Amino acid sequence: MEHLVRVYNEKDRRTLAWLRERVGDAAIAAAVKRCVGDKPFLSSVCRQIGVRPPDFLASTSRPAPTETGEQALATIRGILAAKTFATGATHARMH
Repeated sequence: MEHLVRVYNEKDRRTLAWLRERVGDAAIAAAVKRCVGDKPFLSSVCRQIGVRPPDFLASTSRPAPTETGEQALATIRGILAAKTFATGATHARMH
Protein backbone atom coordinates (compact mmCIF):
# COMPACT_ATOMS: atom_id res chain seq x y z
CA MET A 1 0.00 0.00 0.00
CA GLU A 2 2.99 2.33 0.36
CA HIS A 3 2.90 2.82 -3.38
CA LEU A 4 -0.49 4.56 -3.02
CA VAL A 5 0.13 6.92 -0.09
CA ARG A 6 2.99 9.05 1.26
CA VAL A 7 4.91 7.19 3.95
CA TYR A 8 7.82 9.21 5.34
CA ASN A 9 8.59 7.76 8.74
CA GLU A 10 7.89 5.04 11.29
CA LYS A 11 4.77 6.83 12.53
CA ASP A 12 3.37 6.76 8.98
CA ARG A 13 4.19 3.04 8.68
CA ARG A 14 2.41 2.30 11.94
CA THR A 15 -0.57 4.41 10.90
CA LEU A 16 -0.82 2.60 7.57
CA ALA A 17 -0.62 -0.80 9.28
CA TRP A 18 -3.35 0.27 11.72
CA LEU A 19 -5.52 1.55 8.88
CA ARG A 20 -5.07 -1.66 6.87
CA GLU A 21 -6.13 -3.73 9.90
CA ARG A 22 -9.07 -1.47 10.63
CA VAL A 23 -10.63 -0.94 7.17
CA GLY A 24 -8.70 -3.11 4.70
CA ASP A 25 -6.81 -2.45 1.48
CA ALA A 26 -9.89 -2.02 -0.73
CA ALA A 27 -11.25 0.83 1.41
CA ILE A 28 -7.84 2.51 1.45
CA ALA A 29 -7.50 2.24 -2.33
CA ALA A 30 -11.00 3.69 -2.82
CA ALA A 31 -10.21 6.58 -0.46
CA VAL A 32 -6.95 7.29 -2.32
CA LYS A 33 -8.91 7.64 -5.57
CA ARG A 34 -11.15 10.24 -3.94
CA CYS A 35 -8.15 12.31 -2.77
CA VAL A 36 -6.58 15.06 -4.87
CA GLY A 37 -3.08 14.42 -6.23
CA ASP A 38 -1.00 11.38 -7.02
CA LYS A 39 0.03 10.18 -3.58
CA PRO A 40 -2.04 11.63 -0.75
CA PHE A 41 -0.92 11.94 2.83
CA LEU A 42 -2.32 9.35 5.22
CA SER A 43 -4.22 12.06 7.06
CA SER A 44 -6.19 12.80 3.87
CA VAL A 45 -6.97 9.12 3.39
CA CYS A 46 -8.12 8.84 6.99
CA ARG A 47 -10.42 11.86 6.52
CA GLN A 48 -11.90 10.30 3.37
CA ILE A 49 -12.62 7.11 5.29
CA GLY A 50 -13.87 8.98 8.35
CA VAL A 51 -11.44 7.58 10.92
CA ARG A 52 -8.90 9.12 13.21
CA PRO A 53 -5.73 7.10 13.81
CA PRO A 54 -4.27 6.70 17.28
CA ASP A 55 -1.40 8.97 18.28
CA PHE A 56 1.59 6.76 17.61
CA LEU A 57 4.90 7.96 18.97
CA ALA A 58 7.58 8.20 16.31
CA SER A 59 9.89 6.17 18.53
CA THR A 60 9.22 4.66 21.92
CA SER A 61 12.84 4.33 23.00
CA ARG A 62 16.24 5.75 22.21
CA PRO A 63 19.20 3.55 21.50
CA ALA A 64 22.04 3.75 24.00
CA PRO A 65 25.04 5.81 22.87
CA THR A 66 27.98 3.79 21.57
CA GLU A 67 31.67 4.39 22.14
CA THR A 68 32.16 5.03 18.41
CA GLY A 69 29.33 7.55 18.34
CA GLU A 70 30.64 9.35 21.42
CA GLN A 71 34.13 9.55 19.89
CA ALA A 72 32.73 10.94 16.65
CA LEU A 73 30.74 13.58 18.53
CA ALA A 74 33.84 14.56 20.54
CA THR A 75 35.78 14.99 17.29
CA ILE A 76 33.01 17.12 15.78
CA ARG A 77 32.81 19.27 18.90
CA GLY A 78 36.58 19.80 18.78
CA ILE A 79 36.43 20.87 15.12
CA LEU A 80 33.58 23.27 15.81
CA ALA A 81 35.31 24.71 18.87
CA ALA A 82 38.49 25.30 16.86
CA LYS A 83 36.55 27.03 14.09
CA THR A 84 34.66 29.16 16.61
CA PHE A 85 37.91 30.14 18.30
CA ALA A 86 39.57 30.95 14.95
CA THR A 87 36.58 33.01 13.82
CA GLY A 88 36.50 34.87 17.14
CA ALA A 89 40.20 35.69 16.94
CA THR A 90 39.87 36.96 13.37
CA HIS A 91 36.84 39.01 14.32
CA ALA A 92 38.69 40.54 17.31
CA ARG A 93 41.64 41.59 15.11
CA MET A 94 39.30 43.38 12.71
CA HIS A 95 37.95 45.66 15.42
